[in-house]
Amino acid sequence: MTRDHRIPTPRTADERATLTAMLQFQRDTLAMKCEGPTPEQLRSRAIDPSGLSLLGLVRHAAEVERGWFRNVMGGERSRSPWTPPGATDWADFDVDGADADEAFAVWRAECARARHFVDAAPSLDVTGSLGDETYSLRYVLAHMIEEYARHNGHADLLRERIDGRTGE
Repeated sequence: MTRDHRIPTPRTADERATLTAMLQFQRDTLAMKCEGPTPEQLRSRAIDPSGLSLLGLVRHAAEVERGWFRNVMGGERSRSPWTPPGATDWADFDVDGADADEAFAVWRAECARARHFVDAAPSLDVTGSLGDETYSLRYVLAHMIEEYARHNGHADLLRERIDGRTGE
């Protein structure tokens, strides 16, 4: 892995700055863990029968960003670029033949859209909904930090399997 380019999180910032910095730190952590391996290595699975791979985690992160920020908070009805129309299963972890460059481009674009949404929101009390449930932007940011942190643990194990490095 290359040098750690993550920006340290602020220790005494307000709530919005703290949450957005922590989320960006987690995003940067996933990116760092994916630096170096070949596309084939990024597609390699943890162990059978698991479909978990670094590339699958990137595609999943793009889906989670899209789902929470565009669909739940933004009220869109955008669909996954990887799940065929009419399919009932999510295809983000199905990486057989997946294009790594495309996955990273989609993920980066979804992260940029999410940052734009958060920056434009008048407060963390802005709400969105999914079905009958209502969520605040504060909740979504906290949930996204948890989502990335959990999957970054998986990324540690996947990266260690590929080349013995976890990317501390």
